[in-house]
Amino acid sequence: MKKPFPVYLLFTLIIIGTVNCNESGKAGSISIVSAVNVMDTAHAETGADEPATITPLAVAIDTAEYNQKMLALGNNDPAGKWPVKTVYPLPGAVFPDHRVVAFYGNLYSKRMGILGEIPRDSMLGKLKEEVAAWQLADPSTKAIPALHYIATTAQGAAGRDGKYRLRMPHHQIDTILKWAKEINALTFVDVQVGHSTVKEEVPLFEKYLAQPNVHLGIDPEFSMKNGERPGSKIGTFSADDINDAVDFLAALVRKHKLSPKVLVVHRFTRGMITDYEKIRIVPEVQVVIDMDGFGDKELKKATYKQYIYKEPVQFTGFKLFYKNDNAGSATIFTPGELMQMVPRPVYIQYQ
Repeated sequence: MKKPFPVYLLFTLIIIGTVNCNESGKAGSISIVSAVNVMDTAHAETGADEPATITPLAVAIDTAEYNQKMLALGNNDPAGKWPVKTVYPLPGAVFPDHRVVAFYGNLYSKRMGILGEIPRDSMLGKLKEEVAAWQLADPSTKAIPALHYIATTAQGAAGRDGKYRLRMPHHQIDTILKWAKEINALTFVDVQVGHSTVKEEVPLFEKYLAQPNVHLGIDPEFSMKNGERPGSKIGTFSADDINDAVDFLAALVRKHKLSPKVLVVHRFTRGMITDYEKIRIVPEVQVVIDMDGFGDKELKKATYKQYIYKEPVQFTGFKLFYKNDNAGSATIFTPGELMQMVPRPVYIQYQ
């Protein structure tokens, strides 16, 4: 199930390759038990008037309600793979109380996603419409908006340090945070490492990830282990690479007494993630394996089944392409259609 090399990256390499960029309290506690059934886990609520502010509450954990929501996400999986047996999250976790609806892109390119493709006001208005559609499709789960910004982009040229990646200036991330605040949205910074590593790139965004409503995305498609040029083949992350991100985020949560961080890992082939069963699941981080890749509905259903459903980690996501998924007579998935997936995705990304 291979995805054609995305045309938008080819343009990205040209458009942003010459940009001169700078490289620059836990309220209460619960008992945490590793490798336990979802029957015993944490639950938190958020105010309806502040949909993206996920704050820990000093209240007893409603394990019955949490379990019910996890079972709903499993969508009556006949094989019993979902919901996943997992650790308890710390209070204030985003999932399963919420569904994140995110717009993805980069402000230097109109070809990397809806975030950056159209003017800010139109983009934010369209995002609100998508959030409303998801809320209508699943009234039991609070839909919240997010801006998912590609903060480090893979490049077709090696650059001065030979790492085939370009870090965006921090003032661009500041802009995204400002826009997110205006609509009570979460922010994700996304990293494409090129010839660099998760361990080297992710800590550069510590000042942002230390903020309560900022989360992380990492993309194995552009992690080139054997010296290839990004885009010449599909890259890969091992469980060790992903665990580097998990460990960094977990340490931030403990240091700053934050609610759990969300880690989104993109995937559309088996080889993009190796040793998935060794990915660490900890109370401080919620891991989402996000089904990337464009194509018609049958292709995307098959990809989801092969590489997301069959290799369960913790939570799942689903990416929708406004243009590529709508090619020819094809149409984009509706929220109602995606609610029929097993498991139901909790993270929806529009590109």
